[in-house]
Amino acid sequence: YTRYLEAGSMADYARRLGIEHYPFVQKLFQNPAYTDFWSLQAVDKWMAARPLTVPTLIEVGQWDQEDSYGGPAVYKALKDKYEGSGLLHLAIGPWRHSGANHYGYDLGALTFTGDTAKEWRVKWVKPFFDHYLRGAPDPHTPNVLTYATGVNEWQESPRWPMGTPTPLYLTPGMGTSFARPGSAGHDDYVSDPAKPVPFIPRPISSGDPNQWKPWLVHDQRFVSSRTDVLSYTGEVLTKPVHIMGPPQVELFASTSGGDSDWVVKLIDVYPNEAPEDSSQGAKPDMSGFELPVGIEIFRGRYVDSFAKPRALRSGKVEHYRFNLPNVNHVFLPGHRIMVQVQSSLFPLYDRNPQTFVQNIFYAKAGDYRKATQSVHYGGANASAVYLPIVP
Repeated sequence: YTRYLEAGSMADYARRLGIEHYPFVQKLFQNPAYTDFWSLQAVDKWMAARPLTVPTLIEVGQWDQEDSYGGPAVYKALKDKYEGSGLLHLAIGPWRHSGANHYGYDLGALTFTGDTAKEWRVKWVKPFFDHYLRGAPDPHTPNVLTYATGVNEWQESPRWPMGTPTPLYLTPGMGTSFARPGSAGHDDYVSDPAKPVPFIPRPISSGDPNQWKPWLVHDQRFVSSRTDVLSYTGEVLTKPVHIMGPPQVELFASTSGGDSDWVVKLIDVYPNEAPEDSSQGAKPDMSGFELPVGIEIFRGRYVDSFAKPRALRSGKVEHYRFNLPNVNHVFLPGHRIMVQVQSSLFPLYDRNPQTFVQNIFYAKAGDYRKATQSVHYGGANASAVYLPIVP
C-alpha cells in the first residue's frame, strides 16, 4: 500500500522498477482505453466469430480474484448459437482462481458441505472427458451447473443467467429496499487520493497468498469506520432471496471533480449470533460477517464508451451502468442485504486523480485532488442494484 502510494502514478512506478521501456508495458500505457489493441485479442469476440466445433466446458470460480469476467463473457458470446446444443456448457463453483484444481472445502472463512472441487472433477469433469475422448457413455452434462452459496448445493439449469432483474433500491437513511423510495436525495463523502480505501486490511503483502487468494470473500467490516465508504443496509430478511446471474448496477452519482472511480459491493450481512464452540471443530464464527457476494469498479471517464473517455461534468449527475460478477447465491432469512459504494480499491486498482487527464497512467502529483462524491437515490435518479432473482 505505502510503496504504491509513494510511487505516484503507474508510469512513476514503472520508472521506479526500471520497466518503463519494456514493450508490453509501453503497449499498456499507450492503450488506456478499449482500443483495437484490446478488442482484437478479446477471446469472447474471437470465439464468437468462429464456429464451435468441439464440445466446450467453461469452468469459472465465483470468487476468481484474477479473472471472474472471462469465462462468463465467452459463454455469453456463444450462448445465442449454442446454448442447449450439447456443445456448450458452463460451470461456476465457489472457488478462487484455479480453485477447482485444489481442495474445495472452504474459501477464507466460508465453509462448504464437502470438497466442492473434488466433487466437480469426479462427478462432472472426468465423465465429460471420458465420454468424448474414450468413448464412455454419455454423462448428460448439464447445460449449466452452478454451486449455490448460502445453501451450499450444486444446481443444474438449462440456461444462464436464470434470474429476473429486480431492483434493490438505495433509500434515505442508508437503507436498501425492493420498494422504490418515495423521496429523492443524495448521500455525500469526500474521496481523497492521498488516503485511498484499501481492498483488504493493512498491512498488505504482495507475497502472502493467504491474503491474495481469498480476498474477494474478506469480511468487509474493516471499512465500516471510514467516512469515504457509504453502506446501505436493508431490513432483516424474512424469506430467502436467491440470485442467479450478474447483478446489474444502475448508479446515479455526481462528483465535484473531473473524473472518478465508483466501486460497488453487494454484501450478505450475517446475523449477530453467539459464536460457535470451535473446540468441537465447528465452522468459523460468522456472527455479523459481511460477505462480499460481488465487487466491481467502474472508471467514470468511460460512462459513455470504453473506447472514448470523457471528462465528467462537475456537479452533474451521471448514470453509470455496469455488472457485478456472475453469482449463484442465496441470502438467507435473518440476513441483511448491503450495498457499499466507495471511490478506490487500492492498490489493487490504481488511484483515480479525480481530475481529468488524457492518460491516467501519466498523471502528475498535482493532478491528484480530493473530490466530493454524491450518490443519488429516489426520483429520476433512483440508484439501484438489479438482482437476478429466481423463485
